[in-house]
Amino acid sequence: MPAAPRPPARKSPADFRQSAEVFKALSNANRLLIIDALSTGEHCVADLTELVGLDMSTVSNHLAVLRNVGLVTDDRRGTQVFYSLRDPCVMNMFCCLDDFRAGRPR
Repeated sequence: MPAAPRPPARKSPADFRQSAEVFKALSNANRLLIIDALSTGEHCVADLTELVGLDMSTVSNHLAVLRNVGLVTDDRRGTQVFYSLRDPCVMNMFCCLDDFRAGRPR
């Protein structure tokens, strides 16, 4: 007989505060665009600047917000910094949102 699934661990108020910080970081359309671009692989700031259509300092600030909550990682190579998703599972949320907007139950 297979083991019964474990119930999810109880979350503390601190866990919810940390989750709220991630949602705040994702509450900007430009940051969502950056996350979507990074789902295809790593990109440098110049690539993301062209994609988003904002100046480099603004894109760098958006990337700093995403990095500070742990959504992206950075890798400095000489004078360039390359960014990538820390964990691609964040894209599951995009799929869920697509279903939600389309009125499809999960």
